[in-house]
Amino acid sequence: MFKRASSPTENTQQVQAVERITSVLGPGVIWHGAINGSGGVRIEGAFEGEIALRGMLVVGETGRVTCENVRANTVIVAGAVRGNITTQKLEIRSTGRVWGDVVTTAFVTDEGAFLRGQIRMEETVELDLEPAPESTPSEAAQAQAIAQTPIPIPAPELTNNSKNARKKKTA
Repeated sequence: MFKRASSPTENTQQVQAVERITSVLGPGVIWHGAINGSGGVRIEGAFEGEIALRGMLVVGETGRVTCENVRANTVIVAGAVRGNITTQKLEIRSTGRVWGDVVTTAFVTDEGAFLRGQIRMEETVELDLEPAPESTPSEAAQAQAIAQTPIPIPAPELTNNSKNARKKKTA
């Protein structure tokens, strides 16, 4: 009666692939700069700059993010975010704190979560992210190619002292 379908649909597999964490900014790390591209990012340290991400952004309990505008498909906040958030889905956990305005299509919050700002719910949200490069190889393929590239190690040059030492050994 309440049985699930035995084979997941193709659409479900695509959502799971996009919504997985591929990079972590660990606790104790302070980063100033920009995070752009696709994939999932988890921030446990401190980040200040720009975030425009095609994928999931998770701000862990120890994470601190300061951005003028955070843009990502899905944003989960268990730490602190200072800045506006534009996302398709925002989830603020019980330990999460957000100071900024939010534009989203879906909003989830736990008891104890904090939001100081305005929420604007839309039917669709445009993230204005750069289009994904289709003709370039994937990041995983690039990383594998780099890992398989042999690194030439030059042979040490023999000095006069080492040549004389070798002659003495063979004599």
